[in-house]
Amino acid sequence: MINKHGEFIWYELCTPDADGAQAFYSAVIGWDIADSLTPDMDYRIVHATDDENGERVPVGALAQLSDEMQVCGAQPVWLGYIAVDDVDASVNRIVSAGGAVSMPATDIADVGRIALVTDPQGAPFYLMRGIHESPSAAFAADRPRVGHCAWNELATTDPEAAKNFYFAEFGWTKDGELPMGAQGNYEFIRHNGLIGAVMPKPDERPGSLWSYYFRVANIDLAVEAIGASGGTLVMGPEEIPGGDFIVIGIDPQGALFSLIGTRPAQS
Repeated sequence: MINKHGEFIWYELCTPDADGAQAFYSAVIGWDIADSLTPDMDYRIVHATDDENGERVPVGALAQLSDEMQVCGAQPVWLGYIAVDDVDASVNRIVSAGGAVSMPATDIADVGRIALVTDPQGAPFYLMRGIHESPSAAFAADRPRVGHCAWNELATTDPEAAKNFYFAEFGWTKDGELPMGAQGNYEFIRHNGLIGAVMPKPDERPGSLWSYYFRVANIDLAVEAIGASGGTLVMGPEEIPGGDFIVIGIDPQGALFSLIGTRPAQS
């Protein structure tokens, strides 16, 4: 796997209604979503269509939560996958650092080895060591790409402890901060380029959680589609430095999601 240790390489929505989620995100983001044809599992691959050559690029997946998972407490959520050199070694270090294992290291045929863990503050994420040599383009590190993830943001109960944890395990570094007044600081993360930020958890959120901002071509059209497709707008559109706009919403199945995009100039 060409992606370096500490890079985001995949995004997965765990949802109780894969059909409903597919209809919603196809309308809002424009994704092309197709069944992976994995035996005994409803796992649908999310594709962005790159603007340069019209190529369909896999960026993530929708995973159907089984009735058993939901009975055990599984909730709708977006999860990110972080590349590691050795899944088992990373799991051991994460546990030693105060994190926990939600799903032990497992081999997935023709994919690689993965594990689901939580950081010491409880935010879940996957570890992955893929078996293929082609790099993932799920996170658009080189330039803005519609349909790809553009930003990885951790809202946490303890930003300082979270930084120490992630920086030690993945080699990330801090690259400046943006004061947010009484809310604290919005601290930027660098790893082969800017990849996201760490911030204090807003009071209205129940716990520490990663958010992944997917890029849309037109933020206003995306907002219209959110309402028309049964989603709920929580925040935005709000302009951010650089001229983009962001929105945060809740999809019809209850998962928090985030978008980023431009607002075309009015003629």
